[in-house]
Amino acid sequence: MTQINYLTQQVELPPFNQAAVQQWITAVAASLGKQVGTLTYVFCNDEYILQINRDFLQHDYYTDIITFDYTTKHHIAGDMVISLDTVRSNAQQLAVNYRDELMRVVIHGVLHLCGINDKGPGEREVMEAHENAALAMLPADIF
Repeated sequence: MTQINYLTQQVELPPFNQAAVQQWITAVAASLGKQVGTLTYVFCNDEYILQINRDFLQHDYYTDIITFDYTTKHHIAGDMVISLDTVRSNAQQLAVNYRDELMRVVIHGVLHLCGINDKGPGEREVMEAHENAALAMLPADIF
């Protein structure tokens, strides 16, 4: 059963159509042969994600998303912590719309849960191709 939860830490929840996002995520996962189980998004600020990065990954830097993977076989599940501060600064640096960058990060975590990586040689390009394909599936009524 698909369940997507949205939590916040020290920020307000971004205004988006939660039902449309759920349908989109489900469609993207299905296109990769996966079903969506329970996903939890925690939207936060830079300081919160930095502490999560330090506590759980022993990394001492800011990031836009940290994904905790609880996937079993074909059912994806996980917790995704997203810094809205970093999403906003990345959007500015890349000269893209904040909402577009937010949806890219939202689906980035899902793609990780589907088994797509971005750290090894050539993997970043594969991830970007999957992100772009997923964004092409994004419904017009998300915001």
